[in-house]
Amino acid sequence: MSDKIQLYSMGTPNGQKISIALEEMAIEYDAHLINIMKGDQFKPEFLSINPNSKIPAIVDPTGDNGSPLSIMESGAILLYLAEKSGKLLPTDKVKRSQVLQWLFFQVGGAGPMFGQFGHFYRYAKDSVTDTYALDRYTTETKRLLKVIDNQLQDNKYIAGGEISIADFSLAPWIVCLDHFYKAKELLTLDEYSNCNRWLNEIMARPAVKKGMNILRDF
Repeated sequence: MSDKIQLYSMGTPNGQKISIALEEMAIEYDAHLINIMKGDQFKPEFLSINPNSKIPAIVDPTGDNGSPLSIMESGAILLYLAEKSGKLLPTDKVKRSQVLQWLFFQVGGAGPMFGQFGHFYRYAKDSVTDTYALDRYTTETKRLLKVIDNQLQDNKYIAGGEISIADFSLAPWIVCLDHFYKAKELLTLDEYSNCNRWLNEIMARPAVKKGMNILRDF
């Protein structure tokens, strides 16, 4: 293993969060594909890094006092990388708290709910006759999008005036709603003007463009 951060991931929204952050923070890393479509996440080699068998995960070869440190959970990884690099996470306690609130909003709310929406809208649409689940997650996804849009009405970035790991945590999931789940019309994504303004700015950043395409060739 080199001294670089080792990224074990795939080009999903949760994976893209980490590759975007690594690019934005200018941290050197090696990227390794864990193809969840083929069950790579259940192989012993990966389970030794992440016992929860989910992507993404990283290994910092010298993170544990010179020894390798494995980190699972995308929010924990983002926080670790921000503290390691000193970037994209304010040191001021109030601003830091604001970033962490929106980071946890994504990992605990928007991400899981958007993912459940995508499952029932794209994958289980033809196999589930009861519309309750899709209706439930469609309603909740729209509610969360409204929360995001309202937050961005008077803020340039999701946690306030400075770009942060919270922005890079959230943006790939909103892109996914349109580009992967193909739900633009159902979710009326064009109506969230503040969110679209913010998303367009985020996605125009060179490091974001590069990070979004890491481990996408599968």
